[in-house]
Amino acid sequence: MALPSAANSVTVRLVVPARATAVSELTGVVEQAGGVVTGLDVTASGHESVRVDVTLMTRDPEHADEIVEKMRGVEGVEIGRVSDRTFLMHLGGKLRIESKVPIRNRDDLSLIYTPGVARVCMAIYENPEDARRLTIKRNTVAVVTDGTAVLGLGNIGPLAAMPVMEGKAALFKRFADIDAFPICLDTTDTEEIIATVKAISPVFAGINLEDISAPRCFEIEERLRAELDIPVFHDDQHGTAIVALAAMRNALAVVGKRLEDVRLVMSGAGAAGTAILKLLLYAGARNVVVADMHGVIHLGRDDVMSGEHPNHTWIAEHTNADGFTGTLVEALAGADVFLGVSAPDILTGEDIATMADDAVVFAMANPTPEVDPVDAAKYARVVATGRSDFANQINNVLVFPGVFRGLLDSGSKVLTPEVLLAAADALAAVVKDDERNATYIIPSVFHPGVAEVVAAAVSAAATGKTAIP
Repeated sequence: MALPSAANSVTVRLVVPARATAVSELTGVVEQAGGVVTGLDVTASGHESVRVDVTLMTRDPEHADEIVEKMRGVEGVEIGRVSDRTFLMHLGGKLRIESKVPIRNRDDLSLIYTPGVARVCMAIYENPEDARRLTIKRNTVAVVTDGTAVLGLGNIGPLAAMPVMEGKAALFKRFADIDAFPICLDTTDTEEIIATVKAISPVFAGINLEDISAPRCFEIEERLRAELDIPVFHDDQHGTAIVALAAMRNALAVVGKRLEDVRLVMSGAGAAGTAILKLLLYAGARNVVVADMHGVIHLGRDDVMSGEHPNHTWIAEHTNADGFTGTLVEALAGADVFLGVSAPDILTGEDIATMADDAVVFAMANPTPEVDPVDAAKYARVVATGRSDFANQINNVLVFPGVFRGLLDSGSKVLTPEVLLAAADALAAVVKDDERNATYIIPSVFHPGVAEVVAAAVSAAATGKTAIP
């Protein structure tokens, strides 16, 4: 059962009788119903009653409704407005545009707009590189999606994807002071997406592709990298890969193993899984087996031999040197590492028990991992997930702000494997040797200086021109 969390937090405005036990009766009801009271604020008081705002965490909206009904049953309580704090946070959107310069009089107007702006336009016309110096281009990123693979929600379309893209833009600003804009495209056609992004690219110093379903995302990202003169970063691929490798570095240090030596089993051959695999191989992993819903990917599989899924063909050619043809569970026996970016509840604790001693488990499916983290921890030495309510959260927020800060500061036009590796190693190094343990292999999103450390490493590595494998 899910635990109460801030994501399902509500504030209930109510009036209670002015008796000594009224508030404790309310909090008791909330706790008995499985909620967690996080705030009690008296907003008005009289001789006979008190108006109170009670803020509480619940498991989900249905649980919130259940708790409110139980609160209504407390003698003398009158329930007023019930506010969902998540929806309140999104009212009117989470972004706004503000001018950096004042417009106080006609002189200001003539400098900022006509006639003075014409001189700046001509300067850029004569030297296009001046756009980075004289416009917002130097510090802007487009967050581009078609809404086909949003979080764990799937294909919900561009309009419903807007809150996620707004949130991504807010994180860019918060952690790296980058001005990012949500661009939600009402098309799923690969050529139209590529053409549209190319058409809007003059405004931006970088493109962040987000929540575009596989396999289209591979071609879109590859084509845009080839056809644009600004870096293209697919966060679902590159961001996830960087954080996963950083966490893996530290997890293996905890158990005293090396990436080059371990037997690693992966579940998931989509965008994230493929990107993680490529970066792990680039970082030195040698013995990797990848499985999807049909079992382990190998050169003899029909879809691999037919070329139906070119991505699977690439995976088969670069992994599974022993030609294993069984299931994920069978492949897991004796493995040192399991890394999942696939589907919920496909493994049990007993499956993890078949792994080698001091096993490492990264169950990153979100919101429900491939294996229950509590069950996995009975048998594995280190367990990580994509969730914030367990230790070792693999969270892309740790890297994409710093990666883009480094790319923008260096004026880079390409994204290389050296950059990805440098970002991963820099993030791993944030966790010091004397801090690292089985429950702390990756820093918190709010760890001070993470974005700056990653940005510095990316900027230093951003001179390479090698294509991403």
